[in-house]
Amino acid sequence: MMRDMALRSSRARLVAAVAVLVLAAGGAAMHRWWPRTPDTPVPMPPAPPAPVVAAAPERPTERLQKVEIKRGDTLPRALTRAGLEPHVAGAVTSALARAGLDLKRLMPGEIVEITWSAADEPLAVSVQPSPWLGFAAMADEEGWSVKRLETTPDVRVAVVHGRVERSLFNAIDEMDEQPQLVIALVNIFEWDFDFTADTRTGDRFRLIVEKKYAGDVFVSYGRILAAQYASDKRLLTGIGWGRERFGYYDGTGRSLRKSFLKSPLEFTRITSRFTYARPHPILGGTLPHLAVDYAAPSGTPVRAVADGTISKAGWDGGYGILVRIRHRSGYETGYAHLSRVAAGIRVGARVNQRQVIGYTGSTGLSTGPHLHYEVVKGGQRVNPLNERFIPGEPIAAADRPAFDQQTRELLSRLEEEAPM
Repeated sequence: MMRDMALRSSRARLVAAVAVLVLAAGGAAMHRWWPRTPDTPVPMPPAPPAPVVAAAPERPTERLQKVEIKRGDTLPRALTRAGLEPHVAGAVTSALARAGLDLKRLMPGEIVEITWSAADEPLAVSVQPSPWLGFAAMADEEGWSVKRLETTPDVRVAVVHGRVERSLFNAIDEMDEQPQLVIALVNIFEWDFDFTADTRTGDRFRLIVEKKYAGDVFVSYGRILAAQYASDKRLLTGIGWGRERFGYYDGTGRSLRKSFLKSPLEFTRITSRFTYARPHPILGGTLPHLAVDYAAPSGTPVRAVADGTISKAGWDGGYGILVRIRHRSGYETGYAHLSRVAAGIRVGARVNQRQVIGYTGSTGLSTGPHLHYEVVKGGQRVNPLNERFIPGEPIAAADRPAFDQQTRELLSRLEEEAPM
């Protein structure tokens, strides 16, 4: 196409040059032919009428079409819907898959771009499944060839800090940060601090986090390198450490990962705390409530707080649908008033920490959707919010000097840029 345009331009210049030469030559000849005397001015011939040049017809150009992947779509289906012949859509899809495009990860809402020629033939199909990776399939004499376009993230390390007024989510949002940062922060301290029960107005936090950019556009978070959370005279510290296996440790090098999570739910609120005298909302009178109740919409996933074996899964009187789990060191946990148990949860089954074992509901003696959570140690119920569970492994002695140096550097930066 560029070659044709250059050729037409060259021809136009050539025609113009010839026209100029013709006019110049004609003018000189007329000057020689016209009779003149010394006292008579030479009259000029009348100007010829300007030629009427017809406007060149507008040449059709290539066009770009954007196609959105819909729910239940496959890539060939989306391409066919856009106008490609089924065999062409199949050939394009096969070429993209061979180049590494994971067809199963194309999500609803993603955009596929098709470039069409002036003759309405598909020239290229491009798709960008992530900000860091794109694919462009181009038609050639042998079919379709694909270019893989990779972008290296620009990783910037930043300090984020704030104060809880209404909620941790709200505090993060007010700093124009994303909810994913809240989840990452809570996951660091979830063995030592129950954010569903213990978060208070006035709590403060600060952290050093990697942020990934594509150019000047923020895309996602990387690792949190260091974090601190201050609540009611407690200061929790988490330092990221590890090359092959990255984890979090306190300032003394002890792992924050413990055998038990502090909460079986992620983000909700507590309606009834552990007590030996609570007015019962259904039976009346004052009865012990040796557990913690978490209000949550029906269907909220309930997690096993530790590795263990299922000892009960099903209906159990006033508890409604109940799951009990036996853990090491004489611990047992119970999760009651469930709407249903999760798939595969049955007596004798092994479960892992954080595994979903059921879903909140309001079965049994319950006034509304919530989770009744209890912990038994050596046959006696204990307060889940106060129990100190088995600590994790410390930093290896050989790594301790490097860890201590990194800890000093990270905490010094936090203190300098975000003093509490």
